[in-house]
Amino acid sequence: MAQTAPKLLDQKPPQLDTQDVAIKSILLVDDSRLQRRILLASLKRWGYHVIEAASGAEALAICKKEPIDLVISDWMMPEMDGIEFCQLFRQLDRASYGYFILLTSKSEKDEVALGLDNGADDFLTKPVNASELRARIAAGERILQMEHRLQETNRLVSETLKELQLLYDTLDRDLVEAKKLQQSLLPDRHQKFGPATLSMILRSSGHVGGDLVGSFPINDTQIGFYGIDVSGHGISSALMTARLAGYLSAAAPKQNVAIKEVSPGAYIPRPPAQSISLLNDLVLEEMDTEHYFTLLLGYLDLETGEMVMAQAGHPYPLVQRKNGDCEFVGNGGLPVGLIEGAEYEEFRTVLASGDRIIIPSDGVTECPNADNDMLEEEGFEELMRRNESLHGQKLLEALVWDLSAFSGETDFPDDVSAILLEFGD
Repeated sequence: MAQTAPKLLDQKPPQLDTQDVAIKSILLVDDSRLQRRILLASLKRWGYHVIEAASGAEALAICKKEPIDLVISDWMMPEMDGIEFCQLFRQLDRASYGYFILLTSKSEKDEVALGLDNGADDFLTKPVNASELRARIAAGERILQMEHRLQETNRLVSETLKELQLLYDTLDRDLVEAKKLQQSLLPDRHQKFGPATLSMILRSSGHVGGDLVGSFPINDTQIGFYGIDVSGHGISSALMTARLAGYLSAAAPKQNVAIKEVSPGAYIPRPPAQSISLLNDLVLEEMDTEHYFTLLLGYLDLETGEMVMAQAGHPYPLVQRKNGDCEFVGNGGLPVGLIEGAEYEEFRTVLASGDRIIIPSDGVTECPNADNDMLEEEGFEELMRRNESLHGQKLLEALVWDLSAFSGETDFPDDVSAILLEFGD
């Protein structure tokens, strides 16, 4: 006995796993009621919620109100055919993608290309085979599942970015406050000590940095000064400078390692080399840190103009005489916090009336230009000669301006600081 072809309603392909169902509603569009009933029976048997439309216009109205996941539409319909409906469907403002399958008796490649060009995702030729229909729906569901997962991933990324932005804003506010606190370590950037005038500048490459300059009175005839450059950048370096500022405090002389009390309320300078050795021991023994720092520490005798200094890896100070002659002084030395028992040497110079000395950080001498060539000592000396007629803060501001011109940038790659001591007239 000959076998007859199975009817559409008898097809029972395997059910799709509903754990991650992306198709919750299907819109079935066909002007033939019979065709709709044939397809509707299978779609409902497979568990889908199906909405029917007898025309393209009716289908479009439904799509404007309902979140349709998948459309199965006949191509040939009166007034508005499937191609026109597909075009208008793609123009709708939707929260997610809608999969579109065209039903057609056309199978020519040009016709298929026309449908795809106008927004269709897939084709089924009439008469519709149930297994093929189920397979095409399953393919559409996989694509929609991927889109839903991508949307969820994007949602999570967006929420994470918002949280990160809130965190960044909080950190930024904290860093702004930290910058204010660090700058407050230099309450007075221009000070007068009898015949000596002291000026300072501090510009961090970020919100906060590892440079610090400062001074402290010792007694009626002597003042101390220092320039510090902590390794690295950012918050940890800034915290290190804040702690070091306490060891060289002008407000608490008894805590200042650079001076010593010889009688109640009477202080004299401790030899700078000895003071740096004490700081080296403190860093290695009491501070749990990988940071080290360079330091220039010294004091000036206001009566004689004699300066006694010690250098710990910091750039060489530049002495500029009243007649414009320049010379670098110092003897180098190891940075602080690298080697136990490191020894430091002192050196001396005398400022006559009209002479001055400037102590820069390596953010000045090692500032690069566009070709990555550093300013170095020769370039720094040239800047000092160029601004010979300027004094105090005006000189320091001019140096920063010239440094910007040299580097071609207003934001320097390293912290820039300097302390300027001018003696006499």
